Amino acid sequence: MKFIGAHVSISGGIELSPIRAAEIGATAFAIFTKNQRQWDARPLEEESILAFKQNLKKVHIKPEHVLPHDGYLINLGNVDSTKRTKSLEAFIDEIGRVNKLGLTMLNFHPGSHLGETSEEECLSIIAESINEAISKTSNVTLVIENMAGQGSNLGYKFEHLATLIDKVKNKKRIGTCIDTCHTHSSGHDLSTAKSFEKVINEFDKIIGLNFLRGVHLNDSKTEMGSRKDRHESIGKGSIGLDSFKWLMSDPRFNNIPLILETPNEEIWADEIAMLKKFSR
Repeated sequence: MKFIGAHVSISGGIELSPIRAAEIGATAFAIFTKNQRQWDARPLEEESILAFKQNLKKVHIKPEHVLPHDGYLINLGNVDSTKRTKSLEAFIDEIGRVNKLGLTMLNFHPGSHLGETSEEECLSIIAESINEAISKTSNVTLVIENMAGQGSNLGYKFEHLATLIDKVKNKKRIGTCIDTCHTHSSGHDLSTAKSFEKVINEFDKIIGLNFLRGVHLNDSKTEMGSRKDRHESIGKGSIGLDSFKWLMSDPRFNNIPLILETPNEEIWADEIAMLKKFSR
């Protein structure tokens, strides 16, 4: 069974996010647990936590079908130890917020070398950060997202994610998220049936589909291999509508959150309804 949704707002209180998801016909959703462009945030209030859990039950969305995303300022691969410590503390705080909400996963970008070290060294630093975060927290699975390859961001190769997973000591608390736009933009062609199947098989061989915990559903404004992170509405980009039909009918993507991050939130309900039809 497919569980489809979008990244909804927490404006007015995080407890409103399940209601917003239900209003667009979602059976899964993503959120930020705080302002994604600020370091600090007030602790979640017990009243909001309780209301969030109650609203989840009210709209019949399970905690495992919610895929929170961490803040954009966090860089677990920063070679500057002071800056990396600040990122790690913020990351650990986000894991704690997710755990308090009764959710099971936190989606995050691997990190960036910022031109200050090699990819290999940066991956080791990221893995060290992940291991420290896991040692200081509990319950939440940390879900690494693949990236488009813009700038100095790592994660644009499946091998990057495989390396991180290999270096993480507690494999029970690590997973991955495929972003379709990032995948296509990083050079993995999703636009034809043959290449789509090749990419998924490659992911399985290098990383393992057993580590897949979610998918971000985005078409791409730019061409395959552009290494640019430019999301487009479903079927309106260089990936094309057929790829999303194949994904939605593929049982390998059952029972995990499939999350829209497409640019026009006014048509999310229509996109979700369309994707549901593809999954039948």
